[in-house]
Amino acid sequence: MTFINPKTDFAFKKIFGSKQSKDILINFLNAILYQEKTVILDLEIIDPYQAPRIKGIKDSYLDVKATITGNKTVIIEMQVLNVLGIDKRVLYNAAKAFSIQLRVGEDYTLLNPVIALTITDFDMFEGNNKVISRYRLKEKDDFTDYSDDIELVFVELPKFTKQLSELETLSDKWLYFLKAANTLKSVPPSLEEVPEINHAFEVARESKLTPKELEALEKREIFLHDSKNAILKAKQDGEAKGRREGAKEKAIEIARSLIGILDIQTISQTTGLSVAEIEQLRN
Repeated sequence: MTFINPKTDFAFKKIFGSKQSKDILINFLNAILYQEKTVILDLEIIDPYQAPRIKGIKDSYLDVKATITGNKTVIIEMQVLNVLGIDKRVLYNAAKAFSIQLRVGEDYTLLNPVIALTITDFDMFEGNNKVISRYRLKEKDDFTDYSDDIELVFVELPKFTKQLSELETLSDKWLYFLKAANTLKSVPPSLEEVPEINHAFEVARESKLTPKELEALEKREIFLHDSKNAILKAKQDGEAKGRREGAKEKAIEIARSLIGILDIQTISQTTGLSVAEIEQLRN
């Protein structure tokens, strides 16, 4: 492997959240959040761990956290596994990042906006073909804004299907990098021409990692692979159980309709139910 997989949280932090990653993160966020406009001129990458100020408040672990132009906070999470409650976790992390800005006695006017950017390696919203979705508080009927203090942005990588030759915009190129970097043997010319993406490839080059980093990356990828398989198996087992239960219900329904018409042995042979089960139905 020439480049590490940006979709693993370890690699994502390495590429976008390291000290040398400021130019990478600025370019990426301008492309994804601001339709490639140069809105973010500078940012500060900070420790993404949000220590709770109050005992009993749940800890939050994010991949990247930064303060951008206008004192906005951006929290970024790369999510590979479609775990239960992911929608609520995103909202919780955004609300927490918003609320912990204030110390006791400070005025609410000091609160600065928060953007929660969640990148998923699965379909977050079924039936919606948009790769990038944006949400914030609006009036229910006329959709006027309540505020832009908390904004949720989702990037669903499986919905991005463009091939290398089809890339047009800067956001296209970043999404392709996230989705396909670890499958490439060299940096494509159309991506290399963007200095920040070329820099991201350099940071992602496997040969640049220390033995300790390689070991941590390998362990994380094994964990994600095993977790994906466990989720898939549970889903398949559930579907199989549903099919079995559905077939059994159908057999019982048929057996009920045949009681009084056919003898028990014939009903058993016809439906696959045992004689005892049919006796119970008849009684």
